[in-house]
Amino acid sequence: MIFLDRLKKIQERIGTIEQELSDPQVIKDQGKFQKLSKELATLRPVGEVFGHYQRTETALKELQQSLAEASKDPEMKALYQEEIEQLEAKLEKHQEELEDLLLKESDVNSNRDVILEIRAGTGGEEAALFAADLYRMYSRFAVEHGCKLEVIDTNVTGKGGFKELSVGISGPSVYSLFKYESGIHRVQRVPETESSGRIHTSAVTVAVLVEADEEEISIEPSDLRIDVFRASGAGGQHVNKTESAVRITHLPTGFVVSCQDERSQHKNKAKAMRVLRARIFEMKQAQEQQEMARVRKSQVGSGDRSGKIRTYNFPEKRVTDHRIGLTLHSLDDILNGHLDEMVQAMARHERTQRLIDAA
Repeated sequence: MIFLDRLKKIQERIGTIEQELSDPQVIKDQGKFQKLSKELATLRPVGEVFGHYQRTETALKELQQSLAEASKDPEMKALYQEEIEQLEAKLEKHQEELEDLLLKESDVNSNRDVILEIRAGTGGEEAALFAADLYRMYSRFAVEHGCKLEVIDTNVTGKGGFKELSVGISGPSVYSLFKYESGIHRVQRVPETESSGRIHTSAVTVAVLVEADEEEISIEPSDLRIDVFRASGAGGQHVNKTESAVRITHLPTGFVVSCQDERSQHKNKAKAMRVLRARIFEMKQAQEQQEMARVRKSQVGSGDRSGKIRTYNFPEKRVTDHRIGLTLHSLDDILNGHLDEMVQAMARHERTQRLIDAA
C-alpha cells in the first residue's frame, strides 16, 4: 500500500496521544489537553479503519495459506476461494476509505477558520462592484454551510462596491469549502455606467488566508510599527473625530495591515493582528509548498493568487473554472451562493491528482 509508512506512524501517534492525555500534568494544562484531544479526534478514524485493514489482511493471508494446503480437496478449495474473494473486496474497500481519510488528514488546514480578502483589480468602479457581488456570493455560501462571518475591514466606494474587504469565516471545514477560491476572478459584463452596451472585462483578486493562533505565529512587539489615525468613510459620529483606526507594519516581512471598522482602537488592533498572523502563516506555508513542489505535480488548492482561475460571463450566463476546464451555465445560481457543484468538482480533481502524485 502506498501510504503504509504514514499509516503506521499515525497508529504510533494515536498511542502516544492517548498516553499523554492520561497524564495529570497534561489534564491540568487545558490548552494542551484540548489541542491533543482535537488531534486525536482527527487521527482516530484513520487508526480505526487501518485496524480493520490489518485484521482483514491477516485473515486473507491465513486463508491463502489454507488454500495452498487444501490443494487435494476440491470442495475446501472452492470454499476457501469464495472467502478469499470476499476478503479481497473488503480489503479494497478499506484501502479506498484509508485513501480518502489520509488525503483529508494530510490537508492540515481542512478544519481551520479562514480570513477571506477580496480586492478590486483592473476595471475601476466596475471591479469594485463585482467585489461586492463576490462578497454576497461567499456570504450566502458560508451561511448555507453553517458558517459565521465577521467583517474585519472594508474600503467602500461611492457606488456601493469594495476596493478592499476582509472577512473572518468560522465553522465546520471552512478551509475545505473556500480553499479553491484564491486567485483572480474575471467578470465580463456591461457595466451600469456603459451607455453603448459594450461588454467590459474586470478582475477581482481573492485570497483565502488560514487563521493562525498566537502559539503558531509568535510576533515580537519590537518587529511592529503601529500607527493610529482617524477612520474615514461611513461609520457614524466617531469617524474623523477619534484616532481609532490602526495600521500595523511588520518590519521583517514588510506586511502592512490596517483596520478601521471598529470604534475601538483596541478592537481594530486585535483584528489587524489576526490578519497579520494569517498573512505570515500563509507565507510560511507557501515556502513549504515550494519545497514540496519538487515531488508534487499538482498545486490545485495551494492558494496561488497569481493566475486567473475563473471567469463569470454575464451575457452567456456562464461560469468557467480554468484550472479544470469546467463550465457551468448557471451564473445567477452561483452568484446566489450555490457553489457546491464547482467546489465538489475541484475536490474530485484534487483527490485524483494527489493520488497520482503519491503513487
